[in-house]
Amino acid sequence: MNSMKFYQKIETIKKEKPDMSYIDAVVWYCDENDIEIETVNKFISKTLKEKIESEARDLNYLPKVGKLPV
Repeated sequence: MNSMKFYQKIETIKKEKPDMSYIDAVVWYCDENDIEIETVNKFISKTLKEKIESEARDLNYLPKVGKLPV
């Protein structure tokens, strides 16, 4: 397993279950494959990390980053 394969698996889950968030998709994948959630951090690519951070900010799990008006 490498970060690209992990990312592709998470994207596949997201396509099959569009109501599921990236955070939930990672947790679901770990549950289904008996993987400790703490061990997948080495497989999370920069792209996946950015998507998870964006969702976390939208859910107010992380502080909002200032955005300039467009």
